Amino acid sequence: MKQTLFLALILLSAVSCAKNYGTQFNARTPAQTKATEELQKTKPAPIVVSGAKTNVFEAVPLGKAIDPNWLKPSTEPFRLGPGDKVELELVSDPLSTRVTSTVGPDGKLYFYLLPGIDVWGMTLDETRARLEEDLKKYMRDKPQVGITLREVASKRIWMLGRLQAPGVYSMTNAMTLLEAVSSAGGTVNPTGSTDVSQLASSEELADLHRSFVIRKGQMLPVDFHRLMQEGDLSQNIYLEPDDFVYMPPMASREIYVMGAVQTPRAVSFHEGISLIDAIANSGGPAYNSYLSHVAIVRGSLTDPKIAIVDYKSILHGNATDIILQPRDIVYVPLSPYRHLRRYFELIQTTFVSSVAINEGSRAVLKAGAAPTGILIPFGSKISISPTSTPSQ
Repeated sequence: MKQTLFLALILLSAVSCAKNYGTQFNARTPAQTKATEELQKTKPAPIVVSGAKTNVFEAVPLGKAIDPNWLKPSTEPFRLGPGDKVELELVSDPLSTRVTSTVGPDGKLYFYLLPGIDVWGMTLDETRARLEEDLKKYMRDKPQVGITLREVASKRIWMLGRLQAPGVYSMTNAMTLLEAVSSAGGTVNPTGSTDVSQLASSEELADLHRSFVIRKGQMLPVDFHRLMQEGDLSQNIYLEPDDFVYMPPMASREIYVMGAVQTPRAVSFHEGISLIDAIANSGGPAYNSYLSHVAIVRGSLTDPKIAIVDYKSILHGNATDIILQPRDIVYVPLSPYRHLRRYFELIQTTFVSSVAINEGSRAVLKAGAAPTGILIPFGSKISISPTSTPSQ
């Protein structure tokens, strides 16, 4: 009798589970469920793209804007650094000749009898004064030194992508973004001409909505489309040394899968490719990834839209898979997001940093033009933080 009652209870429990399978499934512990409910009270409700809501994307409220100081040329004088070449002359000695000297990797400059003067970070006037002061030890009369800057190698900007002459350019004077694009020959045009006057008719070959400027690891909120198509000079910032400018090809159709996946990479797009396909092509989710808040970013980097997808429900057949579009960014997190804007900034920073690593490495190594990939593998311990702010 006891065995019969026991079997009946098991059967009743199984039937109850069968009736609720697919609607009440919850892989979390009670503690995790309670924590998630508390989280929902402190942040905007996530946009779950599932079931009939397969195209729910929300505009991201970006908090950054062009700083007015970026639209003004720097008032800082030029300061020497490794690789810079100067022409030196001992004016007080009629028998001396002009010599060209290069600032060494250690920041030292060698001239006349001097053993090596540390001029790294000095202006030309400060360098002249330092040379004259040290030459007093070897000369009876007061020395007078003439110094002229001949070549700059320590101040450079990166101009890569769909430009006539992509590469690394020296910066001798204040330079705006438009001036830098012109210095690189303008964007690529169908005739292959380097005539900068054809710039306006050739912009469609560069994806202006995905072009960006990175300064000190952070993307600046520059809208290339407004600048180059609409002539909005409020976007024409002055560049600083080591700024990275990238203008990707319009023809690029990859899907970028990043975050907590086994192999972050650019996945080739084909009609009908879904979220499951893209993540599978990246080796699948990493261990302990948070699959309930997978993000899909779509559209311009300066006017993006984002959807938060419950990927776990898709895997279990409780939600519809998502069909992706070219240039979508898929991000798999390790933890739930709390603020939508901060979450997007993390994704944006990871994306542009990955592209910069790829394109910068390709420019330095002179490798062939291969599709842009993602070179920040999960577990590499490379940290991407959206919290810091570029210097203004």
